[in-house]
Amino acid sequence: MTAPHDDHDHGHDHGDEDWPYPHPKQPDLEDGPVSEHMIMTEAVAELLIDKDIFSAGELREMLESIDSKSPAEGARMVARAWTDPDFKARMLDDVNAAAEEIGIDAGTIPIRVMENTALVHNVIVCTLCSCYPRLLIGLPPDWYKSRNYRTRMVREPRAVLAEFGTEISDDVEVRVHDSTADLRYMVLPMRPDGADGLDEDSLAALVTRDSMIGVSVLKPDNQK
Repeated sequence: MTAPHDDHDHGHDHGDEDWPYPHPKQPDLEDGPVSEHMIMTEAVAELLIDKDIFSAGELREMLESIDSKSPAEGARMVARAWTDPDFKARMLDDVNAAAEEIGIDAGTIPIRVMENTALVHNVIVCTLCSCYPRLLIGLPPDWYKSRNYRTRMVREPRAVLAEFGTEISDDVEVRVHDSTADLRYMVLPMRPDGADGLDEDSLAALVTRDSMIGVSVLKPDNQK
């Protein structure tokens, strides 16, 4: 999985002041230090390929599939839960099985959904890295992976939520859920007022990535 060497001279020694291209100069990933985890990840991948557990092409296809995910699958599950109480109960019990029921591959890592109510607001974080239900709500945003979010959300969640423009009333309990490599979380947001007459597809269009992380709430003006 090591990137091939390039024998051509691309002039990396020039300073930023004479960078000849219209876009800003960005350091190559390889310019940074190689961490122990990066080395371990590459070694494990190469070992599994050598042992024919999977091929390099299959690994690439899986990474491509993960990178192409969007919040649409999670939004579809939220909309179904809003319209089907029995499905909602099954989703609260086992997200992965409920996803499979409607043709969504949520992966093998257990996912737990936390339901927002009038009295409880849930938000997810991963304090150690960026564990996140990618197959349901896409790639994590940069701020989710930032040290600022990871450390402050568990200490002062209301202050962090306010920075996202989400003011939670004092009479509403805020619960923070820390994802791990063995368990991921997503939030089931409350159905916004004024959305009673919408069909499932229209409801899914109202659901945002941030509402399934818990840093925002859905309001009537989210309607499109």
